[in-house]
Amino acid sequence: MKTDFILAITQLAAERNLPKEVVFSAVEAALVSAFKKDELGAQHNISVKINPASGDVKVYTLKTVVEKPTDKYREISLAEAKKIKKDVQLGETLSLESTAFHPGRIAAQTAKQVVLQRLREAEREFIFGEYANREGDIVSGVVQRAEPKQVIVDLGKAEGVLPSSEQMRTERYRVGQRLKLYLLEVNKTSKGPRLILSRSHPNLVRRLFEMEVPEIYNGIVEIKAVAREAGYRSKVAVAAQQEGIDPVGSCVGLRGVRIQNVVNELGGERIDVIQWHAHPKVFIANALSPAQVMSVDINEAEKSAVVVVPDGQLSLAIGKEGQNARLAAKLTGWKIDIKSASAAEAERKVLAKEEKAPAPILAEEPAKLEEPVARVKEPVTPVVEGAAVSDVIPQVEEAPEVELPEEEEVEELVPYQPPSEVEVPAGKKQIRFAEDIFADRDLRGEGRKKDKKKKAIKEDKLEEGKVRKGRKQRIELRDEYEEELEV
Repeated sequence: MKTDFILAITQLAAERNLPKEVVFSAVEAALVSAFKKDELGAQHNISVKINPASGDVKVYTLKTVVEKPTDKYREISLAEAKKIKKDVQLGETLSLESTAFHPGRIAAQTAKQVVLQRLREAEREFIFGEYANREGDIVSGVVQRAEPKQVIVDLGKAEGVLPSSEQMRTERYRVGQRLKLYLLEVNKTSKGPRLILSRSHPNLVRRLFEMEVPEIYNGIVEIKAVAREAGYRSKVAVAAQQEGIDPVGSCVGLRGVRIQNVVNELGGERIDVIQWHAHPKVFIANALSPAQVMSVDINEAEKSAVVVVPDGQLSLAIGKEGQNARLAAKLTGWKIDIKSASAAEAERKVLAKEEKAPAPILAEEPAKLEEPVARVKEPVTPVVEGAAVSDVIPQVEEAPEVELPEEEEVEELVPYQPPSEVEVPAGKKQIRFAEDIFADRDLRGEGRKKDKKKKAIKEDKLEEGKVRKGRKQRIELRDEYEEELEV
């Protein structure tokens, strides 16, 4: 029959999610502390044992076997020890049951505090041991409270922390919301284990696929690589480990049910499942899905690739803000440069022209070649002994005389001499220069007025001349008419 003491320990173990053995150990340690609060108990080496079936508590004193004891509370002679145990040896420790300890109220309060402390320590150790083995796995929890820099999630047996750096930018967390999270780290601190959670880690997508796709969980289909931009888009490369298995179809499921569950768990994040391939060219072309690829040129030394796509597929291959190309590069581990077909063709033509163009000839090289060539082209006249110089050197034909134009008479130039000052008689008025006459007048304005006046006079004279001419013509016509009448 269980006593009240056993029932209390069982209930305490259930509340703390601890095994009964851990609770019994904590209570035993608390009772040892309580008995040592007594003056007599402080001098003894005490241990306490609780019977888990009956709940009986027994107190023992521990003594070491020696030849001649110096401390009667902690040592015992060999002769006395042999009365208790016949085959006892020197240095052995004997447990002697004692009933001489009677703890008081203070000792009971101390025992209570020790029990609580030991239970907290045991609880922390138990939680750390349980979650340390689950590091890198998915845990389910409920949002307990949302703080500016972190979100506290209740995992049932413990609390986890979701830092702002591990949160998805597209998610807003509310109290009571249930989430599946990736257990990133389990740290041991003075306040207990600290569980770091994540919603943006790429392995969260991997674990969710393992939960939703039995082929991945069983190892028939393997996830080779995952590239993710949390909250927006992810790419997953899968490969089949058995022939006849469609890895992409297994992950998508019938009518997309399997992948849709993963998408819903990630808040609508877009996921592309592609076929992994051992050859880099094929793998890079698949990674740029859904864009079509015309050709892939790779440089294994630099681990870079140049991909050519149709002109209409360039924007699709690059993606919004370069997202598709960026995820493909993360997934494959290659640096990818995407070009359109027209741009690639233009570059190819330029390279072809450069290859066909002759090598440039330096200016020094033609200069060196000109002199020998000129020498070869000159006619060589053979020299015969006894020949006159005139016979050897060809006669130069006389050039026809050219009449030169007669020289025109050139007038002699007389150097300029400034006019000498002429003395003016006292009674005669001196003629002033134009500068003196028009110094205070606007010469420009006066000139314009004179030009206008001359123009008007000229026009009047022309009009008067026209009138006279017309009058003269009329008179002549009249005279001719009169002569005709007379005849």
